Amino acid sequence: MINLFEQMKTGNKLQQEAYFAVKELDILNDLHDYDPVLCGTIPIGIDVNGSDLDIVMEVQEWENFEEKLKILYATKENFSIKRKTIRGGKVVKANFIFRNFEFELFGQAQPVHKQFAYLHMMIEYELLKRNPGLKEKVMNLKNKGYKTEPVFCKLLNISGDPYEGLILFGMEKGIV
Repeated sequence: MINLFEQMKTGNKLQQEAYFAVKELDILNDLHDYDPVLCGTIPIGIDVNGSDLDIVMEVQEWENFEEKLKILYATKENFSIKRKTIRGGKVVKANFIFRNFEFELFGQAQPVHKQFAYLHMMIEYELLKRNPGLKEKVMNLKNKGYKTEPVFCKLLNISGDPYEGLILFGMEKGIV
């Protein structure tokens, strides 16, 4: 797995601020048992105003995970935690604000490198590396309010569900 988090230390201003917020919170260390990985648009430099810091984790024991999140982050601004079902699987999602960043912690009973958020980020990262001109087009659409995966699908002519479609495209191209 590529560690985009460490690259943020010397990235753009927002990436550096996010890096130091994550480090100060010590979230990757505190939650190391769950293999946390920072995902989303900030690590790959296609964030827009209001982009959050998504941390995805592999969780097998839901009650212990929820309790740990409450112990560590319940005092943070706008803390919330909820259970949901996404694509037929149970997830726990916690949100809070720290150092002007919204954090979204996402636990799923699946290895991190197989979770959609991670796969999407790695596919998008590789596509941007392969075609640097793509970033400007992505940012133009994102600044008009489009979500990230639908933007990539629109620009790459991928039809159907953008979240499934982007992963299939990444598999076809040998990215994931």
